[in-house]
Amino acid sequence: MTLDEAARQLEQAIHDSKVAYDCIGLGHIDRAHTSVLTARVAVDAAETILRHALAQAQQGGTAGG
Repeated sequence: MTLDEAARQLEQAIHDSKVAYDCIGLGHIDRAHTSVLTARVAVDAAETILRHALAQAQQGGTAGG
């Protein structure tokens, strides 16, 4: 996995968060909840990638990109 994938996951999280926000405004609470959960999964994936990149950098490897 590369840092590009972390960035892609964060972009997905932003999108899902915006969808959740719009759904709340429209009263679609169930869909908002689903979008919040998918946003959280994307953020968690990005954090995992970044944690791995940091560990590699601390061991003298490359962070990818």
